[in-house]
Amino acid sequence: MTTTVEPAAPTTVEPGVYDIPAELYHSDPIPGGSLSSTGARKLVNHCPAKFRHDLDHPQPHKQVFDFGTAAHKVVLGDGPELVLVDAARWDTNEIKNRIVKIRAAGNIPLKKPDLQRVHDMATVLSQHPEAAELLTPGSGQAEQSLFWPMGNVWGRARIDWLREDGIVDYKSARSAHPDAIQKAVQEHGYHVQEDFYRRGAVALGLAHEFTPFRFIFQEKEPPYLVTVAELDFGWREIGRQLTQRALYLYESCRDSGHWPAYTTDTALISPPAWLERQYV
Repeated sequence: MTTTVEPAAPTTVEPGVYDIPAELYHSDPIPGGSLSSTGARKLVNHCPAKFRHDLDHPQPHKQVFDFGTAAHKVVLGDGPELVLVDAARWDTNEIKNRIVKIRAAGNIPLKKPDLQRVHDMATVLSQHPEAAELLTPGSGQAEQSLFWPMGNVWGRARIDWLREDGIVDYKSARSAHPDAIQKAVQEHGYHVQEDFYRRGAVALGLAHEFTPFRFIFQEKEPPYLVTVAELDFGWREIGRQLTQRALYLYESCRDSGHWPAYTTDTALISPPAWLERQYV
């Protein structure tokens, strides 16, 4: 079930899968607001006050995200146009103005080495048996936006690659080593992301509780190594509980209008257990 809607903020949104531009999705077209996986992770990893501030003060574009977006474009075949800016220096007024125009058009300016790098990454990924099979053209739909109600809270998610038999999320990373992936899951909350996306897919009849959810991690430096990963039951249970906490925080703060900080009391700071064991 995919619904194509015009790229303008609707006054109402029905639960479903929408093929809409990323800008419209990130602007949150749900009247009254909705909770995304990113927002859920911010609520449980930081605090409601931080979540509310960032919601009211959207961050300006950060160039550091360009490369990841470009990699998604080449690998998934969906996203903004990649525009080569073949200049030795990007600090001249002429090039700065050109870059501003490219971004204003919704596209991504890239230096020649970076553009070549994302294409090289896509080539390597196409040679990885499992990753290539998961992302076979025609086997799924790229960048699909899901909107669904969870009790009194609307959820939204944007799935990289939605297959009939599963969900695939592609991530460019510093390291695709399994140990590094474990740390990345904890640091970036990918277990919450999986739980959140799965909830949306199940609610909309696109998946069931045990539908495969695979992450494809690919290193950003040669030889652009690839690891396909699944989170085990332990990670999934932690993700489920954290999502539940995020939903509770979002609804209670939204309804009360109070978005608390980390703590209202004096914090008693103890040493971590591993350090305490060395001295006690």
